[in-house]
Amino acid sequence: MAGGLVALLDDVAAIAKVAAASVDDIGAAAGKAGIKAAGVVVDDTAVTPRYVHGFSPKRELPIIRKIAIGSIRNKLLIILPVAMILSQFLPQALPYLLIAGGLFLCYEGAEKVYEALTGGHHDDGEAPTASSGPEHEKTMVSGAIRTDLILSAEIMVIALSSVEDEPFATRLLVLIVVAFLITALVYGVVAVIVKMDDVGLALAERESPFGQRVGRGLVAAMPKVMSVLTVVGIAAMLWVGGHILLVNVGEAGFHWPADRLHDLEHWAAELVHGGFGSVLSWTGGTVASALVGLVVGALVVLIMHFVPKRKPKEAAAH
Repeated sequence: MAGGLVALLDDVAAIAKVAAASVDDIGAAAGKAGIKAAGVVVDDTAVTPRYVHGFSPKRELPIIRKIAIGSIRNKLLIILPVAMILSQFLPQALPYLLIAGGLFLCYEGAEKVYEALTGGHHDDGEAPTASSGPEHEKTMVSGAIRTDLILSAEIMVIALSSVEDEPFATRLLVLIVVAFLITALVYGVVAVIVKMDDVGLALAERESPFGQRVGRGLVAAMPKVMSVLTVVGIAAMLWVGGHILLVNVGEAGFHWPADRLHDLEHWAAELVHGGFGSVLSWTGGTVASALVGLVVGALVVLIMHFVPKRKPKEAAAH
């Protein structure tokens, strides 16, 4: 009896070890997938605060909560089923989806560069005011969720590409973990950014001289933080978008761009021996990918901005 109990406990321990290893594998895969999607995450974090700009402070966190709920619905109810079906029955379509996503990222990054150079901006509607009513809030939340759908699709497909060789159940669990973790990360950071001004103002009104200095410092620093976040987001979009294009054009059969990127990284690594060679290799590959993203994105921006505008003029001339 005792021997049977010991054997049973051994079996339970073995099952527990396998389960723990599976959890570790899923966690590691989710972490790897999240890192690959970092560029889109930065962009998502940089884009969202504008949707709560101008509303009363009491409505900021409820609006962010509504957008976050919409984001998780986008990921789990729309993107996840489509991604899993494609990965199971049509995996050869994934490189083309990633190419399309890479083009979108390049376009978005180049569009923001164009806006910075020309002083233009997306026609997203008028900035909301503190007196905006429920209908306007609903409109802004809907617009944010629509934008999130595109960025979330990018995140999920990029994450899927990092675990496409794993079993179906592992892919499914990894994408679910990524969906919840990325959503919590993005909208948690957004909430902190949006409320940091209020924290600074509250500290500035305290009697403590130190608290006042910290509060004024926070209020003064937040515009600079947002500016830095915007620049980092643009750079991340161009880098990630360009790298996605280079790699997945190769996966689709045209290997020359990816081979040249690999040659550049190998050449940069050999310039300096030791650990710094790896840093130089990564830097060279990142800069090259960003330049490719900028050039490709600029071409798309050119098409989107100028070709449609010329058609009415040409029609009027005829």
